[in-house]
Amino acid sequence: MPADTVEILSAEEIRRTVNRLASEIVEKTGDLEKLILVGIYTRGVPLAQTLAQQIERLEQTPITVGALDITFYRDDLDKISTRTPAKTKLPKDLAGRTVVLVDDVIFSGRTIRAALNAVSDYGRPDLVRLAVLIDRGHRQLPIHPDFIGKQLPTASEEVVKVYLQTTDQRDAVELLKR
Repeated sequence: MPADTVEILSAEEIRRTVNRLASEIVEKTGDLEKLILVGIYTRGVPLAQTLAQQIERLEQTPITVGALDITFYRDDLDKISTRTPAKTKLPKDLAGRTVVLVDDVIFSGRTIRAALNAVSDYGRPDLVRLAVLIDRGHRQLPIHPDFIGKQLPTASEEVVKVYLQTTDQRDAVELLKR
């Protein structure tokens, strides 16, 4: 790890944090049959899958998991490099469902705004909530997560990097100081 990088969460701390988030989601959801965890690409998807597995272990109830690509809903398409969009996988109609959007880090809130716009193309859920592993502040929009793994005050020029086993072959959260 470079000298300007600080480990914020270890693999064990991420495991414990996910377990707590799963319990909080169960506690606030009520009818788990209506619940769908929707991961936002890239790292929100495996995080949603891990949360679903933990909820299933706790409650012995299968949890629906979806995947959402927000590429074409972003307000900065002219500023980002072009990439091949991932495949959104959601039920055809979200009406009557409780949707929990899942992402690794919330910063400005713009990704979540784009995700809310994308979700609206799949119907009108009864309730939409937000779960994030790391809330680093610096919101530009009035968006606040319902479930937060760790609040991490950062400077705007710092970078929070989340590594997950399924995408990065290790679990860790690091803060890169620039």
